[in-house]
Amino acid sequence: MFKKIALAISFSPRMEALICESKRLKDLFGAELILVHVGERTATLEENLKFMLEKHGVDKDKTTILWETGNTAKKIIQACNREGVDLLVAGALKTEGFFKYYLGSIARKIIRKAKCSVLTLIEPLEDPTPFEKVVINGTQQEQTPYVIQKGIEWCKLDKAKKVYVVNEIKMYGLQMATAGEGGEGEIASTRRKLVGEEVDYVENILKTIDKGDLKINVKITCGKWAVELARFATDFNADLLVVGDEGNLGFFDRLFPHDLEDILSDLPCNLLIIKK
Repeated sequence: MFKKIALAISFSPRMEALICESKRLKDLFGAELILVHVGERTATLEENLKFMLEKHGVDKDKTTILWETGNTAKKIIQACNREGVDLLVAGALKTEGFFKYYLGSIARKIIRKAKCSVLTLIEPLEDPTPFEKVVINGTQQEQTPYVIQKGIEWCKLDKAKKVYVVNEIKMYGLQMATAGEGGEGEIASTRRKLVGEEVDYVENILKTIDKGDLKINVKITCGKWAVELARFATDFNADLLVVGDEGNLGFFDRLFPHDLEDILSDLPCNLLIIKK
């Protein structure tokens, strides 16, 4: 699924845990590991990194370490493109005094412009564990079949125990308001029809995918898809939320908040953004 995994390192207190998480993924996917640091390169930093890699059984000779200088987001993206990275791992930021996690400006730039998929970890562990409870976005979008496919591939390899694909009824309020003119019977009939259509959409995708031993649950929500998706991931106590990329945004699009921003500004759990 992923052949080259990169980790953006900054010698922060959580760097050791992020290295351990990246090693787990490297072993899980049988991938190469690339470490990217943008900033000063000193003998002390090199020694600290060498110590951490040896401590956690990461073969330094089989790990590519890149030391870059310049604009952080730009250099990380360039390094990923140059090395052919297909998954970039990064850590989220924690709001002071609150159990809230978000992506800073550098991470958001990377997510917007990187060609590879991006995994953001909110609480990386030095003794990492598989993602057992996974939520996959199934909202009707161009990239959704691919996102569901890749999400299930991940779940199979990681042996996830509970997997939900969450879809949203578009324009639910308007459609129900129109149905309301026909009385309670029409309201109930319209609701069943709308739910059925969205379930069918997801199940038709699932029919084309090898699910192995996974049991996939389908959940239908109504409202703004990203908000409902994040809410469900929180209520479900998910370990991982899998979504697709919004693609290249034009000037007009960048003026206004997008659905993905609702998730990036308040991460409910670890977040995997799948890109083709």
